[in-house]
Amino acid sequence: MNDDTIWQIKLAARIHDPAEKALVLLRDPAGHENGTSAALKRLLGLDQLPEHIDPDNDEALSRVIFRKGLPLEIYRQVQRADWWAAAADRPQWPMQEITVTTKNGKQKTLAVAPWAQVRWASQPVLTHPLTGEQYALPGGLSETDIDDIKQRSFEHFSSLLAKSGPQGNDSHDLRKTLLAFWRFGPELVETENFGKLGELWKLLPADTRIPDHSIWDHLDLTSAFAGAFAADPNGEAALLALSIGPAQGFIAAARKMDDLWAGSHLLSRLAWEAMKPVCEQFGPDAILFPRLRGIPQVDLWLRDKMELPNALFEDCDWMEGGTDANPLFSAALPNRFVAVVPANQAKGIAETVQNGVRKWLHELGEDVVSRLLKEAGYDVETTMTPYEQICKQLEGFPEVHWAAVPFSLVQPRNKEKQTDLDVSALSAAMAPFFGKEGAPCGFLDTPAWQALQKDIAWDDHTTFFAPNPGVLYPAVYDLAERVLAAAKATRTFDQREQKGWRCSLTGETEWLTTDRGQLATPPGSREDTLWTRIADKKPVWAKKGEHLGALPAIKRLWPTIFAEEVGKALAAGERGEQKSIDRFVVSTHTMALAHQLDQWLKKGSQTEGKLNTNKTDPVALPRRLMRDHRDNLMLGDAKRIPGMLEMARDADINAYDKAQRQVMLTLDVDKLEVYYALLMMDGDKMGAILSGDEKTAISYRESFHPQVKKGFDDHAATQTLIKQYGNQKRPISPNRHLAISGALNDFSQTVVRHVVEEEHLGRVIYAGGDDVLAMLPVADLLSTMRRLRYAYSGIDPEHEGGISQGLSLQKGFAALKRGKRLQVMRMMGRNATASCGAVIAHHQAPLSAVMRELRAAEKRAKNEGGRDAFSITVIKRSGGALFLTEKWGEPVDLLGEMRKFLADSEVSRRAVYNSLEWLHDLPDPKDKPEMLESLLAYQLDRQSEGNAKAQAPILAQRLAKLAAAQNKDGLNWLQNFLTVAEFLARETRAGGNA
Repeated sequence: MNDDTIWQIKLAARIHDPAEKALVLLRDPAGHENGTSAALKRLLGLDQLPEHIDPDNDEALSRVIFRKGLPLEIYRQVQRADWWAAAADRPQWPMQEITVTTKNGKQKTLAVAPWAQVRWASQPVLTHPLTGEQYALPGGLSETDIDDIKQRSFEHFSSLLAKSGPQGNDSHDLRKTLLAFWRFGPELVETENFGKLGELWKLLPADTRIPDHSIWDHLDLTSAFAGAFAADPNGEAALLALSIGPAQGFIAAARKMDDLWAGSHLLSRLAWEAMKPVCEQFGPDAILFPRLRGIPQVDLWLRDKMELPNALFEDCDWMEGGTDANPLFSAALPNRFVAVVPANQAKGIAETVQNGVRKWLHELGEDVVSRLLKEAGYDVETTMTPYEQICKQLEGFPEVHWAAVPFSLVQPRNKEKQTDLDVSALSAAMAPFFGKEGAPCGFLDTPAWQALQKDIAWDDHTTFFAPNPGVLYPAVYDLAERVLAAAKATRTFDQREQKGWRCSLTGETEWLTTDRGQLATPPGSREDTLWTRIADKKPVWAKKGEHLGALPAIKRLWPTIFAEEVGKALAAGERGEQKSIDRFVVSTHTMALAHQLDQWLKKGSQTEGKLNTNKTDPVALPRRLMRDHRDNLMLGDAKRIPGMLEMARDADINAYDKAQRQVMLTLDVDKLEVYYALLMMDGDKMGAILSGDEKTAISYRESFHPQVKKGFDDHAATQTLIKQYGNQKRPISPNRHLAISGALNDFSQTVVRHVVEEEHLGRVIYAGGDDVLAMLPVADLLSTMRRLRYAYSGIDPEHEGGISQGLSLQKGFAALKRGKRLQVMRMMGRNATASCGAVIAHHQAPLSAVMRELRAAEKRAKNEGGRDAFSITVIKRSGGALFLTEKWGEPVDLLGEMRKFLADSEVSRRAVYNSLEWLHDLPDPKDKPEMLESLLAYQLDRQSEGNAKAQAPILAQRLAKLAAAQNKDGLNWLQNFLTVAEFLARETRAGGNA
């Protein structure tokens, strides 16, 4: 089929069900299919006969039967896509034969059984797809008027249609309309009458009987399948899994915070450049993982490349920010994707992706060389050596691995109904990966397939479930992942000759030079090189002594290049001149001082001439500190204090000592904080969750609406197959992947930034999917770790059902209050866990060493802690390190309370020191926990006064209980625990968040 027909079919699939279906089902006399969807089809001309059909020719008309307002050619494609999409998520509910009275008399017809007829507006319930927890919307929605809802929906989509500017059946306009519907269909503008529906609109269920996936998930998937069917001559779809890399090493090579941000952000951008060809050919709904709706970089593509009107994006956050707080600066995308594509084009698409992403990086590399040469004063056009180097060093990067598995491995024997499945070809393709030739393997050897592979009869006349190829999405996905892993394992390595001294950051490639003879010059002896000139003229691109290869050079200049790109994008939106974007990176020194600066500004103190900061440039401060004190007259001095200290340190030791004394006097502290914290969090077993981990899989019965469960259970009590189906854990499906991806997007792009930068004084360096990297003052570390862990699951035991600092976490959902707007988001649910590594280090410690310790801490949390754990490393400036690895829950809560207790002015610092002196002489706490508790209580009580004394026995009891519960040496664990708590509680950190 041509492009015109593809976009026509995808658009028909996208509107085959109305968005408001859940609110009008069983309430609208016209039926849900004759509401908004039918009106939009008429408006778009999708209900018109093709030009070659003669309306008076009955034979021709019989071949173009109108179904739901669609010509047969389109209807068949949409119907098949709808069947496949639905089969993966829900059964075919039984129909009963009933007699109805019409003006023509009594007639027999089929209708859904009464027990399965859910009037969702009267009983609005949402089910979390990963936990089965059900959330009943208080008050119900039955008072919402049907006609008003339909009119509001029609007006919403009509406005998108008007703004995207369709003209009849013009393919370009139909594509723009599809893109506008995909992106902004779920974004219902709140009005006086529909304000409470605004956020709920995004979560309206596709099927009121199984309210665990939204109508948008279903429409996305139906459109994806329909587009793939339409673009393949044989109407076949395939699952394409593709990844780029290497990821970890690319991000890890860093000398400063800006390098870490640049590595993660550039990798995210490369991921988008890889996804873009798929989006341009088949629409962004073709990509099932990650979900792309609402990603700022994708929005920019929609506006500038796909030419959607600027007016559609006016309320988007990325249109507002003129600093690096702009969401465009977030690394939002993982380095892999899964897409539904036409089977015959899978290989060509993968090759297009590979060529496109490498070409984009190569052009970026050439731009970097040009900028370096220009800044250093060389002739950009005639100095060819660095261009040759960057071309050679970027050859074959990034690595692109892919696998495609066609759904044609599953053949329905009943072509018309797409049922009675032959899986012999799929089984043969899977066998080599499981070593089971001639026997069922993988998903085909699971209880899920045993329950799903055959029709399930409801009674003698009706079928409850009839599987079609959509049911086998789990097997196709698993096979694609295994083929992709095999492709990665068998990749070849090309040796490249590198001469002379290597890049000072990675040590892997030559550093870029204008004269190859300079490559033989050792460090310390290099004069008048490209990089010595850059260090003099543009130190933000390279410090003295640094000589960088291709990839490190690209990373180092990426903040500058991307800031310019964002400036142009914002200017294009306003039709004005390019904006200058303030690119700020909070230094480790500034982050170490952030808590003390915050406390000082809260006091409303004055510098009173104690400081001379006029000669110092202002530095970037954490966002919350800037927000909370924006009207404080002393904020200007707060911005210059870290810079003043660094300038004095670079001058000489005496100047630094003097500056320190001045700052301590000004801030009214006895000692300046010199430690900061880095936090790295990662979701546990994400691969297993995406592959259908049983812990996060719910049964079919658990996903049913409460009303449906009763009728289902009545039949299941007497029918074994029905009962087996209900108890069967639901296998993975495209909509499960969409739900997971949507939750991870909302967590990383919205919730993480709120927790780190709005609730605390931290700075997000990277947040994409389930991965988080953030920098914090030590005082905020524990509360940030704990809050992020709660937010990941969407459950906060301390504030269940309530709002803390604008964010509510309940039953796997997050609600964030932004002014008058309440943003509701699905999180990963109580069964999904995350582990966290944290490092506390001196601000002058080499970043590469700190990052190594951070990765080791995260690994300890997952391995030694057994996942769902945290691990803290304290790197002492004086030498040595402290380590604490524990589970979430009581240990982190107790650590926070011990920190508070020890930081109290009524508690002596000897409390921990004295306890440690006699601790090693005690018996194992497993044998005599009461002895440990008694001695701890005595020591803590003895070293405290006033109100603090009352806490001593309670803390001692909890400490002794945890020590006794340790699998290994409980006393050693307690020593580490108390030492870390004491370090966190030192006077420079007193008063921070627990």
